[in-house]
Amino acid sequence: MSQTRLTVTRQITTDGVHLIALAGDIDHTTAEAFRQALTTDGSYPRHTVLDFRDVTFMDSTGVNVLIAANNTARARNGWLRLARTPTLVLDVLHIVGLDDYIGLYPTLNDALAA
Repeated sequence: MSQTRLTVTRQITTDGVHLIALAGDIDHTTAEAFRQALTTDGSYPRHTVLDFRDVTFMDSTGVNVLIAANNTARARNGWLRLARTPTLVLDVLHIVGLDDYIGLYPTLNDALAA
């Protein structure tokens, strides 16, 4: 069980892109906080960049939240992008094949400019 809390920092760019920086573990104890961090007024935004630089762990509950956010964004002709994703989390995304559906970028600027 994770003892690390998930901290979230949110901002919206002038283009209306939701930029969300995460720090800590994403697991069954923090999944609801993760889901809430990705939503605005109960729904997922159309365009979101997640800064994963300080995420230390992610399990299948985090993967499920990413899938829901990505599916909703795509249904609204939007997108979800991940930036600065640590190797530990990248490995999980590769194993489940999510890297084929969600854009992964080495920097925030790359994710915002794509």
